[in-house]
Amino acid sequence: MAVSASYELRFDAGRVCLDLVATVGGRLGDEPVERLDGPGRLGQWLLGAGLLPPGVRLEAVDAGWLARFHALRDLLGRVVGAELDGRATDADLARVNALASAAPPVVRAVRAADGTLVRTLAARPDCGALLAQIARDAVDLLTDQRARGQLRRCEGEACALIYLDTSRGRRRRWCSSEVCGNRERVARHRRRAVAARG
Repeated sequence: MAVSASYELRFDAGRVCLDLVATVGGRLGDEPVERLDGPGRLGQWLLGAGLLPPGVRLEAVDAGWLARFHALRDLLGRVVGAELDGRATDADLARVNALASAAPPVVRAVRAADGTLVRTLAARPDCGALLAQIARDAVDLLTDQRARGQLRRCEGEACALIYLDTSRGRRRRWCSSEVCGNRERVARHRRRAVAARG
């Protein structure tokens, strides 16, 4: 059975910290859609987000990692959302700063069998180091006035994802034209069809 588009991991928000926030959102009935629903999905997200080089083994990813990533996601969702609407609390900013203070993963360049340089980790992936990398991305985003000016909340019905609008003219309305934009176009077509019959 194919995975519904609602459950797909997304990497189109413009920053890794926003991509983490996008792992929950939308609605299926009354419940938000949870895209990081297990350690395996977290591993897929870490690779898809580019936080780990391809081929890195993820034996350590477990329910503890998942809980810590959910906690960071909730924190970043609050902070970024609050900054869009006004101002994040000092306590939440202090938590982000504390997480960002840990050392990120150490990467190095090594020669592959064909002689090209590839990126690898100097040690096994560490949960705290990966959380720090995402928290630092959030600090960079929140302190970059140009990037902050590009933050938008999706206008799609039942979607509250936050993304960077890097489009020409800064008129992007949806997190994804293919997902929320398409839903809006279909709904508009249906409304017109109903109005024409009425």
